[in-house]
Amino acid sequence: LVFKYHPGHIGKHGMRHFHYMKNHEHCPTINLSNLWSLIPEADREKALQDKSKTLVLDVVKSGYFKVLGKGKLPDVPLVVKAKLFTSLAEKRIKAVGGACVLRG
Repeated sequence: LVFKYHPGHIGKHGMRHFHYMKNHEHCPTINLSNLWSLIPEADREKALQDKSKTLVLDVVKSGYFKVLGKGKLPDVPLVVKAKLFTSLAEKRIKAVGGACVLRG
């Protein structure tokens, strides 16, 4: 009866990966062009008017782990906190007077 309704149920079925974690390499990313949209509108206006103050942006709180280097940033100093940065993103953030802070 088992073989009639469930053929191949009994026996060996190949190698299995015990303790498999599906989200082991889960790393949501964000581009530089989208970083500016994470800052509230009121803070953006203040930063564009007064460039002596720096904004601090924690992208991990917004759900992103890695910052990619695609896009441009306005000429406003910005301190970005993330788990990972690409080399191009780090270079472009430092070019506008900002800083990259690694967060664990």
